[in-house]
Amino acid sequence: MNELASVAVLGEVLWDVLAQGRRLGGAPLNFAAHLRRLGHPVALISAVGDDELGREAAQLVAALDLDTRLLQTTSRFATGTAAVRVGPDGSAEFAIPRPAAYDAVELGASALEALAGSGVGWCYYGTLFAASVQGRQVLDRMLDALGGALRFYDLNLRPGAESPALVEALLAHADVIKLSEDELARVSEFARLPSDTESFCHAASERYGLHAVSVTMGERGCAILTRGEFVAAPAYPVLVADTVGAGDAFAAAFLHGLCRQWSVREIADFANRIAATVAARHGSLPGATAEVPD
Repeated sequence: MNELASVAVLGEVLWDVLAQGRRLGGAPLNFAAHLRRLGHPVALISAVGDDELGREAAQLVAALDLDTRLLQTTSRFATGTAAVRVGPDGSAEFAIPRPAAYDAVELGASALEALAGSGVGWCYYGTLFAASVQGRQVLDRMLDALGGALRFYDLNLRPGAESPALVEALLAHADVIKLSEDELARVSEFARLPSDTESFCHAASERYGLHAVSVTMGERGCAILTRGEFVAAPAYPVLVADTVGAGDAFAAAFLHGLCRQWSVREIADFANRIAATVAARHGSLPGATAEVPD
């Protein structure tokens, strides 16, 4: 796995609507922004609406130093939003209206050809974007065009975008996955995999041919399996403001550690540290920084 590999990130750009106000987000954007901060070239593939929220989003995304040549503007749907309710423990629940602008993303032959020729080493996708018919078609076209790239699937199951058939199909495409403890419980049930974390990681890796699996476990840290080695690593204790975007930051740090070929314990420690930094602040892109090991 190459160091500082170029990554194509496909999925939603939206506004998280929290009690504190609107914040730009969407798991793919959060992931892309944190990965770019870690030094990776990142191409973002998404769409915003031809509206005030879309124009504001496009300006903020441009400031994140991402390759935005495939960030599209559409008049078909309004810019995406997600109503976020944060519980007393910092956990978040989402209500996401569909269709939204990102559901109108298109990847024509010329765009796919340019993407394939750009040296992309990894491609990232989640479940929400692929839950629409057009989103799944766009994802399939991207995966076909980037046949030599490794595939990172961050489950991020959301209401209305969590069908077992869809999740199993997306798992079958993946080389690396990241999921939460709650998502593990759901997948283990419908995919008939073990429900304990270590056994699940080994069984899922064998069934889907995965290079690595990571499971986030909130205040208990994370578990990671890669290169046949499993480790459970404790979280960094912080006063949680909200957990919005912490998992996306974790996913970026996880991929970064894989690319740098760190040990599984080094990857887990770093990913936990990045996630804790985000969880200690409100919003998914709070400008958090963390010391990055060589």
